[in-house]
Amino acid sequence: MIHPIPSGTRDVLPDEMRELRAIIAAAHDVFGRAGYGEVATPALEYESTLARGGVASALPAYRLFDEAGDVLVLRSDMTVPIARLVATRFDGVEPPLRLSYVANAYRVVRAQRGQPREFLQAGIELIGAPAPSGSAEALTVMCDVLDAVGLERYRVGLGDVDLYVSLLDGCGVQGEARQRLMHQLADRDFVGLAREVEALGLDDEAAELLVHVPQMRGGPEILERLGGAASAAAEGLRGLYALLPPRVAERVIFDLGLLGGLDYYTGAIFEVYDPALGVPIGQGGRYDDLLGRFGSPQPAVGFALTIERLHIALTGEERA
Repeated sequence: MIHPIPSGTRDVLPDEMRELRAIIAAAHDVFGRAGYGEVATPALEYESTLARGGVASALPAYRLFDEAGDVLVLRSDMTVPIARLVATRFDGVEPPLRLSYVANAYRVVRAQRGQPREFLQAGIELIGAPAPSGSAEALTVMCDVLDAVGLERYRVGLGDVDLYVSLLDGCGVQGEARQRLMHQLADRDFVGLAREVEALGLDDEAAELLVHVPQMRGGPEILERLGGAASAAAEGLRGLYALLPPRVAERVIFDLGLLGGLDYYTGAIFEVYDPALGVPIGQGGRYDDLLGRFGSPQPAVGFALTIERLHIALTGEERA
């Protein structure tokens, strides 16, 4: 007899589990050597916590009622729970705080899309470290993990949320029009972006800026090709890139349209790609406003690697 399990979940057998545990052990080792202490948070959070963090709509969560009638959710990411933890348990502690985790997250999926409902993440949160030094540290730790597990062909897409926001400010785009443009860009729909920009009736120079700049992708030379307002907006990326060790800098591909899809991101944002896998292995970025929503305003940056995707990429590289 076949006893099915929910779509988006899976069983893990001993051989694969040993390989996954080896990846996790390598991540733990890197985190520990970099000074990151491991924390754990409940799989269940109050719905109000995720709503305060701003991920309720972007990362749909599974909801249930507790015995008192309060709405609980299965956590859909680790950044918001750790922001809640820091504000609650580390109030008054001198920053920076270096925290790491290995934990499952859960997300509602669309039928027939092959998306996981449950997945294992390993990551860090660096609390109280401003840009660009904190961002450079997070990127370095992330690459050290990927190097430690033996991934060889990966690249890091690096962008800056504030870059496009600055361009919108300079062009006077606000309100619902601004949200529509940000939505198209988050979906990587450049045709839709061009259509929305055209509907604004901006002058040719401003329209070209809003459509062309977010499609720029490549090495550090693309930052030098920027002019005027776009060049000024990219100053944060230049400062960050200058702080990266050569072993990290050589992995970077600048992506000036990268937004990440979560409204808590500010400043630098990044994703990890490998040719053996068609989706990002992990992502991260700055979220300098998030801790303030929980009453503990301070800059922060972090990343999360999806362990199962990292394992698939490693296996694909070995077979290539």
